[in-house]
Amino acid sequence: MNNMAAKLMDTKGLKTGSLAGHLLIATPVVQESCFARSVIYMCAHNEAGAMGMIINYPVESIDIKEIFSQLAIDGNPLGRKFPIHFGGPVESNRGFVLHSDEYATEGSLIRQDGIAVTASVSVLKELAQGSGPAQGMLVLGYAGWSPGQLESEIETGSWIVVPASKQLIFDTDNETKWNVAVSSLGFDMGHYSTVVGHA
Repeated sequence: MNNMAAKLMDTKGLKTGSLAGHLLIATPVVQESCFARSVIYMCAHNEAGAMGMIINYPVESIDIKEIFSQLAIDGNPLGRKFPIHFGGPVESNRGFVLHSDEYATEGSLIRQDGIAVTASVSVLKELAQGSGPAQGMLVLGYAGWSPGQLESEIETGSWIVVPASKQLIFDTDNETKWNVAVSSLGFDMGHYSTVVGHA
């Protein structure tokens, strides 16, 4: 884990207003291609900044078996599909497993509301052997914010915060995650500019 990620995962300085364990929904204000219509699971949020993973951008060009091969992990091919996602532009060669929390290890960075994130290669080894978490995805890279940056972006209307749910993360089609998350807000995002500041 690099210094930035290590600082972000240090919960000693965590504020009570931390967004860790919540979802960020990109509003129409966000036009950047890698964040447009993104849904981000927040792993850390403290005075060192914030860190999250995009959960609705699958990577179709890589198979989990290729990841096992690159990491020299032996094992039988998975009997179930284990999706791979683009998590964000920071350290895109670094992997995290976002998964259901019935499985957790010392390498788990967050465990909240039935959802966990593990950065240890041990979870991939267990998956290769047919065990590990019941639900999950391998996320490559993450989104990072410097101190105060995310708060500023929320104030300017780039993001809306909603509680995270296992159903949205693991049981909803990637194509519809953004729409489902938006619908939980109870208003039409198409009229978002009229409700900024009142959400």
